[in-house]
Amino acid sequence: MRRVDAQAQERLRLALHSAASRGLPNFRLAPDQYYIEGVGYIIGDITCQYNARSSYIRCAVNPLGPCQDCSHYRPRELGY
Repeated sequence: MRRVDAQAQERLRLALHSAASRGLPNFRLAPDQYYIEGVGYIIGDITCQYNARSSYIRCAVNPLGPCQDCSHYRPRELGY
């Protein structure tokens, strides 16, 4: 399922790039979205224990972000 999700995300990224190059409205993905092998695309700071590990919301406390300078940031403990 993760591979299929990653492929769908890549197709979406290519479609958005194609739309932008044709002069259509520019839909931007989250600037802090990145890909983690085996997990897929996520947004937000993965080192925070509240991160949702999702490509749709950042965390339970501050879902719309941004993560930078968030007062609720809690580093994850090792061994999870």
